[in-house]
Amino acid sequence: MRSVDLNCDCGEGFGAYRIGDDAAMLDIVTSVNVACGFHAGDPEIMAQTFAAAKTRGIAIGAHPGFPDLWGFGRRRLPFTTGEIERLVAYQIGAAQALCAYAGARLGYVKIHGALSNIAVEDATIAEAIARAVKTVARDLMFLVPAGTKLEEAGVTQGLAVAREIFADRAYTDAGSLVERSCAGAVLHNVTEVASRALAMISEGAIITESGKRLAAGIDSICVHGDSPNAVAMAKTIRARLEDAGIALAPFARTK
Repeated sequence: MRSVDLNCDCGEGFGAYRIGDDAAMLDIVTSVNVACGFHAGDPEIMAQTFAAAKTRGIAIGAHPGFPDLWGFGRRRLPFTTGEIERLVAYQIGAAQALCAYAGARLGYVKIHGALSNIAVEDATIAEAIARAVKTVARDLMFLVPAGTKLEEAGVTQGLAVAREIFADRAYTDAGSLVERSCAGAVLHNVTEVASRALAMISEGAIITESGKRLAAGIDSICVHGDSPNAVAMAKTIRARLEDAGIALAPFARTK
C-alpha cells in the first residue's frame, strides 16, 4: 500500500484572534505547518500548537512567511534576497525554540503565501530560502510545491525534499497556482476537491484548470486551514484516499 502525507497550515491566529479550527484539523492531518509569528502566530499559539501536534503524533513543520500580519503574508513585499534569507532563518529558529519548549520535535520547513509564490518562480530567492534552511538546521526536511524552483533549490543545497500539491487551489497550465485575485483560484466544493486530489495522487500529476496533466512527484497534499470548509475538506480527502487503498502517513519524522 502506498502512502501520502496530508498537511495543513495551523497556528495562524494572533493574540486573542483565531483563524481556523486547529483542534479539529490536527485530528485529521498527518503534518502541520505552524506559523512562526511573522504572517500570523505568536509564542503562545506556537507553543500550544506544537504541544497539541505532539500529543497526536503528527509531524511538525515551521511555516515562515513575510512579516505581514496585516496582509496574512499574501502580499508580495520588496525585501532583498539577503533579507529574505535572514527572515526565514529567524523564523526557523523561533520554531525550533518553541518546539523544544513544548517537548516536541521540528521535522521540516514549508514556506508560506506570497514568499512561496515568488520563490517557486525565482531561482535566486529559492536558493536563498534553501540556504537558510541548510544553515540553520540542515537535518530538517524541506516541503516544497512540486516541480518548482524551490524543489530544485532544495535538491541543490542537499536538503531532504518532499513535494506537495494543493488540494484547494487551482493550477495554471505552467504548473503554478492561479493568483488568488482570479476567479476560481480557491476551490470550495468538497466532493470535487477530494476527487481531484485522489486523481492527482493516482496519476502522479498536477491537474490544471484546463485539465492538462503535468507529471510530478507527490509526497504530500495541503489543505489551507483558514478556508471556511477546511475541516470538511480534509476529512473528505482523507476518506477518499483511504477508500482507494492509499494510507496517510507523515513524510517527516515525528520523534
